[in-house]
Amino acid sequence: MDVYQPVMTSVACRNCKSAKATRPRQLCFRCYYTPEVRNRFPSASKFGRRGVGNFCGNAPTPFAPTTAAPGSLEKLAVLEMRARLNQALWHPLDARYPGDPRTLQVLQLQKVA
Repeated sequence: MDVYQPVMTSVACRNCKSAKATRPRQLCFRCYYTPEVRNRFPSASKFGRRGVGNFCGNAPTPFAPTTAAPGSLEKLAVLEMRARLNQALWHPLDARYPGDPRTLQVLQLQKVA
């Protein structure tokens, strides 16, 4: 009667190839906590962040607010464009409801100046 016993193999770090991989992305402790190295090896987890705008850092504020109403297709297009440009998704003066006059006033002042 043979008893199956799993063989435990240690996996080497994908970056330095010398230390044991003990962190996610199959990296060692030292490599995982070095941002430049960690960014080169994407997450293999199904819970990892995916898609446009997946970057580390503070995003700059968008150049101008949008008059698009929240939830509209136009607003979604603006958010997608901002994500592709690695900008913050939300401008402080974006329209908060359809017909928000604040955004129009700011845009008119920018055109005059």
